[in-house]
Amino acid sequence: MKPLQGLAFLLLMQSAGEALSHFLKLPVPGPVVGMVLLLAALQWPPVQEAVAPTAGFLLSHLSLLFVPVGVGVMTHLALLSAYGLQLVVVIVLSTWVGMAVTALVLRWLQPKAGHAELR
Repeated sequence: MKPLQGLAFLLLMQSAGEALSHFLKLPVPGPVVGMVLLLAALQWPPVQEAVAPTAGFLLSHLSLLFVPVGVGVMTHLALLSAYGLQLVVVIVLSTWVGMAVTALVLRWLQPKAGHAELR
C-alpha cells in the first residue's frame, strides 16, 4: 500500500506544480515547481516514509525510462544526420557550462572555514 501512496503523492506534487505554473503564469515548467513542492514536503517524516518505496522502485528501473527517448531518436535519424554535429557541440558545451556553474555555486555555498581546510 505504501508504494501506491508514494506514487499518488508524487503525482499530486507534479499536478500541483503544473497548476501553480499555469495559473500563476510562472516562467518555470510545472514539473520543476512540483519538485520544489516535493522537496519542501519531504521535510515531513510521514511523506518520506510514503515516498521512499516508490522512489527506490523508480530508481532501480531508471534505465527503462530512457527507452521512449531512444525510440524517438531512432524515428528522426534524418534530422540527426543533418544536425548531428551541432547537437553534439551544444550538448558538450551545455554540459561544461552546467558543471562550471555547479562548481561555482558549490564554492560559494561552502562555509569559509571548511573551504580553507580543503586547500
